[in-house]
Amino acid sequence: MKQYIVLLLLLVQYSLFSQENIFFERPPLFPNCEEVALESQQHCFDQKVFQLISENFKVPQKVVDDNYKGNVIVLFEVDTTGLFKVIYVDAMYDELKTEARSVFSKFPKIKPGTYNGNSTYKQYSIEIKIPLEIQNTKTNDLKKESEISKLEIEAKSEFDKVNNSLVTFEDKTYSSQLNIPFTHFDYSKFDRNINLIGTNSHTASKPFLYEDVSRYYDFKAENEKLKKEAITWAGKKLWNEHLVQLQGKDYWFTIDPIFDLEVGKDFDADFNTTYNNTRGILVRGGLGKNFNFYTSVFESQGRFAQYVNDYAESLKAYGPDPAIIPGRGIGKRFKTDSYDYPVAEAYLSYSPAKFINIQFGHGKNFIGDGYRSLFLSDVASPHPFLKLNTKFWKIKYTNTWMWLKDVQPEATVDAAFLTKFMANHYLSWNVSKRLNVGLFESVIWTNSNNRGFDVNYLNPIIFYRAIEFETGQGAGNAIVGASGKYKVNDNINVYSQFILDEFSLSDVKAGDKGWKNKFGYQLGVKYFNAFEVDNLLLQFEYNHVRPYTYSHNTIVLNYGHNNQSMAHLWGSNFSEAIIIGRYHYKRWFGDAKLIFGVRGFDYNDGTDSFSYGGDIYRNYNDRPFDSGVEVGQGNKTSSFYANLQTGYVINPASNLKIFADITFRNFNPDVETVSTFKTNTVWFNIGLRTDLFNWYFDF
Repeated sequence: MKQYIVLLLLLVQYSLFSQENIFFERPPLFPNCEEVALESQQHCFDQKVFQLISENFKVPQKVVDDNYKGNVIVLFEVDTTGLFKVIYVDAMYDELKTEARSVFSKFPKIKPGTYNGNSTYKQYSIEIKIPLEIQNTKTNDLKKESEISKLEIEAKSEFDKVNNSLVTFEDKTYSSQLNIPFTHFDYSKFDRNINLIGTNSHTASKPFLYEDVSRYYDFKAENEKLKKEAITWAGKKLWNEHLVQLQGKDYWFTIDPIFDLEVGKDFDADFNTTYNNTRGILVRGGLGKNFNFYTSVFESQGRFAQYVNDYAESLKAYGPDPAIIPGRGIGKRFKTDSYDYPVAEAYLSYSPAKFINIQFGHGKNFIGDGYRSLFLSDVASPHPFLKLNTKFWKIKYTNTWMWLKDVQPEATVDAAFLTKFMANHYLSWNVSKRLNVGLFESVIWTNSNNRGFDVNYLNPIIFYRAIEFETGQGAGNAIVGASGKYKVNDNINVYSQFILDEFSLSDVKAGDKGWKNKFGYQLGVKYFNAFEVDNLLLQFEYNHVRPYTYSHNTIVLNYGHNNQSMAHLWGSNFSEAIIIGRYHYKRWFGDAKLIFGVRGFDYNDGTDSFSYGGDIYRNYNDRPFDSGVEVGQGNKTSSFYANLQTGYVINPASNLKIFADITFRNFNPDVETVSTFKTNTVWFNIGLRTDLFNWYFDF
């Protein structure tokens, strides 16, 4: 009874209800209808449509063979530009639907309909009888299309409209509020651009938004330079494109696989090979102009160089799981000597105004211009966070609130890990074209007295040290700091950080190196296009942190998460010098790193169980003395770390790389203990990696 549900009529306009409307509306016009009298123009349009259908419609052979008798109902429109667009087709056979769409796609562009002299779209319904017959083209035989419910027509065409709304994909990632995945090497590609003298950029709070960096670095143009000629679908996906990429008028998203497949050899280990086997999926997208989303899920198994495995097991959380994989998370036992460590990272990014960006997610953040950060680093496991970035004038103000875990046996409650909270403020001010200064403060607190997430620290503009005193010194651990950066010229800038955990003026005046003076500092320099070689970056950095910095007499108030530091991965009681070189040419890249360090460890040998200030998870009241405190005290250990990596970017869209690297590490304590012993490691590795985050193996 379809004829009673859908109009069995031909080419009827919604608005032809009264004679007076004729004076305000004109139907779409084929060229040979423009000279026809106004009252006959609709009829002329009808006849021309019928003619085109009769000339072009071919009844599919399957329909002929089945001796089918019926009809095809087509809802279509002529848009404001004069193009024919099929909205909906109803037919017994898919072949008939396809043929109907094919016929209308061949219709020429015509003069659009008008209302009060302005171009407008017109929608029509037509019935094509099968077998194909010469159709009655008299206008007065047509019924009004208004007899069909407008809502019904719209409903039946909704799915097709969604399909037809897709447009040619252009990667909107580069102008979005998504984060640029933070890897030191990839950030070095545009580091010079955002540090030119005269830019009003702020480079410490990371990761950066694509939208912010795109003002200084043309991501799309740079990727076009890397584009490979590819004709096949597989070739395009391998070398240039996202695996899935879709875009509509108000939305877009991409889907890519994640790989980190590595195999290597630690020449001093008892096992034959090292390996990592990561598979996952990465989804990025946007809804409208100001809302973006990101999610990545990793499923991983691995066995690393022996010193990495030892370190991972030294981080072991309370419970049966044997290790915490540095920077990733808790690792379960896999087979006999490997680890299984799933990880998920995701966030939502929203910019309600051009000067504000809000993010909520599960991941990492970083504050600093160096390879290391003494404020907030990305060396620990991913964690929930809420971040507010505000930019105006020459100011950028970053507020970050984090939910962390203390997984020590002493911190567990009913076999559950303790939740603690961290809030950070970082104010960046471009004093001049060359000079930037920053102010930092942070506080960590726990759920003492069941206070949960303390609303005192939710205020984005406040001094944490004052709040710490108000709530009780045992209720929080506040740290303050300052940073600076000076652009010597377009190719050289120097940077610094100073962190202050506690300070005693009387101890400073006494000159006896009192333990209360807990602070650290960083000095560094970057040389872009070094020695006039394009894309060559050289970097030198020195970090120095006194004993007991970041620790607390209430051990759960340490500056850490999942038994890892939230600042420098060495904790405290160390000094180190870092030399880095990075170079890229087209899709090729190379990276070299040298690290020289002196660290002070605890003995923990049954005789000497004092805290010498390197382990931030220990109570600083367990110290052996109050004065004469200096970096390297305790079991003094010298270390040397060198890494050389080279590789090739397979797909710039997903940042898939193939690489090979070699690591040399010498770790030499004055006294060998159960947990601190001499090692001399040579580790060779090759792999295929979707490069989305920093791996730190230089502990």
